[in-house]
Amino acid sequence: MSTPDTRANTDSLHSKGSAVLRPGWGYASVTDKIAGIVLTDHFGWRWWTAFLFASAGVFALLLAITWLLVKGIGIWGVDMPVAWGYAIGNFVWWIGIGHAGTFISAVLLLLRQKWRTSINRFAEAMTLFAAGIAGLFPILHLGRPWFFYWLVPYPNVMNVWPQWRSPLVWDFFAIATYLTVSLLFWYVGLIPDLATLRDRAGQRGERTAQVTYGLLALGWRGEARHWARYEWAYLLLAGLATPLVVSVHTIVSLDFAVGNTPGYHSTIFPPYFVAGALFSGFAMVLTLAIPLRHAFGLQDFITQRHLANAAKVLLATSWLVSYGYMAEMFTAFYSGDVYERYMTVNRFAGPYGPVYLAMLTCNVLVPQLFWFRRVRHSVALLFVLSLVINCGMWMERFLIVVTSLHRDYLPSAWGMFYPTRWDWITLFGSIALFVWLFLLFVRFLPAISIAEMRELVRESAKGEA
Repeated sequence: MSTPDTRANTDSLHSKGSAVLRPGWGYASVTDKIAGIVLTDHFGWRWWTAFLFASAGVFALLLAITWLLVKGIGIWGVDMPVAWGYAIGNFVWWIGIGHAGTFISAVLLLLRQKWRTSINRFAEAMTLFAAGIAGLFPILHLGRPWFFYWLVPYPNVMNVWPQWRSPLVWDFFAIATYLTVSLLFWYVGLIPDLATLRDRAGQRGERTAQVTYGLLALGWRGEARHWARYEWAYLLLAGLATPLVVSVHTIVSLDFAVGNTPGYHSTIFPPYFVAGALFSGFAMVLTLAIPLRHAFGLQDFITQRHLANAAKVLLATSWLVSYGYMAEMFTAFYSGDVYERYMTVNRFAGPYGPVYLAMLTCNVLVPQLFWFRRVRHSVALLFVLSLVINCGMWMERFLIVVTSLHRDYLPSAWGMFYPTRWDWITLFGSIALFVWLFLLFVRFLPAISIAEMRELVRESAKGEA
């Protein structure tokens, strides 16, 4: 017999227009749908077309990196005084995109938000790919990337240790910790699903797939003690990952904030960078979720509620980012620092003024459309707006890096940054690498957690009893 609590739970799971899982799904059908995407013999032409285009982009990226190693970073547009260009801007942009995966997986898990269930798996994969790509850019920007291990505190023969006061060393530990915890969190969540794929591959007579998934499943048999240890480990890793949502991008912001350069030296940067990371990260979640649900018919799993909730998070983080913009401008004028004030005015009226205005349009004005329910429930509009926000956040990173450097204290030291074709190839090549990795992930691993979707089925069955 149903109670008011169970009826409320069922309503939250299946209410029209706000369902986390649409009605009509059972344990077997959920498993068949998600596992069938991975174990299918034929992937559609759309996947192959996207994979071929992404492969071409990855090849272009490898070519650009090879030429960089041969010629040096002079092939980029960096010069004095703009010694930091696209590479550092791309680094901050990519590490920010990876934040949403950790937030969705860890923070929303601890808050027991059921709507995270259908999107946490591919958001975690997004985190790993974005953070890994982000880590490439500081190494490439070193000029001699084959000596990147100088950033690692290793006991070399000359007893010369890295500079512990350098943000580059802090970045090494921040990114390494972030990648390690995110990888463990993602893999532990995959173990029950890997066992499911192992069993399904065995039923289909696919011996290679069965052995591969069986090795990765670590002997999972679904026993009560397995589930107990799995849940404890998952919660423990969620607790470890939660502080990383704040700490990692805070440390990235200190790359700029610890310097005395006008435009960099700002105490607003740590929270401002964290808010911007969640903003760009959730925009990328929408950018990936919408084609994913369309390509594989996952509208019953990634529902309008997921998309609308992500849009609400974008609206909230947009206001946080806007507050950061206003605080930065207010501080520049209130402080009385002529150099900080000039830098702020230069962003509006200087040579990069059009980019700054475009950034404000993308990050401040466009997200206000999410106030309207019709926009939040329009799939096409959400996809377009997520792309606009991603572009706006990239422009923000570019402006932070470049406009604070291109006009030094003396006019004789002024200069401009003009990206070369190698800058653009590296940027779009990194995007192609991200897409390439994501397509491979969708091909060989379940993009939605089978075990957690079964949990939703179980809870809905309780509510209907």
